[in-house]
Amino acid sequence: MQRFTLLAFFTLGIFIFSSSAQNPLADERGYIVKVGDPIPPFALKDTQGNSFTRESLLGTTYILQFTASWCGVCRKEMPHLEKEVWSPFRHENFVLLGVDLDEPREKVIDFASQMGISYPIAPDPGGKLFYSIAAPKSGVTRNVVVDKRGEIAFLTRLFEDEEFSKMIEVVANLVSE
Repeated sequence: MQRFTLLAFFTLGIFIFSSSAQNPLADERGYIVKVGDPIPPFALKDTQGNSFTRESLLGTTYILQFTASWCGVCRKEMPHLEKEVWSPFRHENFVLLGVDLDEPREKVIDFASQMGISYPIAPDPGGKLFYSIAAPKSGVTRNVVVDKRGEIAFLTRLFEDEEFSKMIEVVANLVSE
């Protein structure tokens, strides 16, 4: 038993070391960006054919909500995003854009339908946008709040009530500026 415990700790240590060695710029939550950074360039087309780019969203407060159909935490969070973020702010100068990590358009359409969301959602082929924000294998459930200047204003990871409430507060303050 003692040998097994030692082996488990050794394996865990190698995993942690190799994860940080893969991208030494990633923080403890897997982000390679931080609050105050400009949002990396992106060009996405949602499932309705609407285009979104960093440039087209300048002057708008928005959230990039990273998700995937296979992500259980994402599925738990999405109804809250619909009800507590999209519904109250959708008529402000605000966009909530779901960004689906590397799944085909048809799967993203089906996923959005299953979840009953009305906010736009766009495939992120190859995870191009995701991997400009987070390190590989760092987990998909995350929200990136971007202010009207195109700078990152808030970052979430997973779905925790306190952090989610703080995100809503940040969005409310940004849309009222």
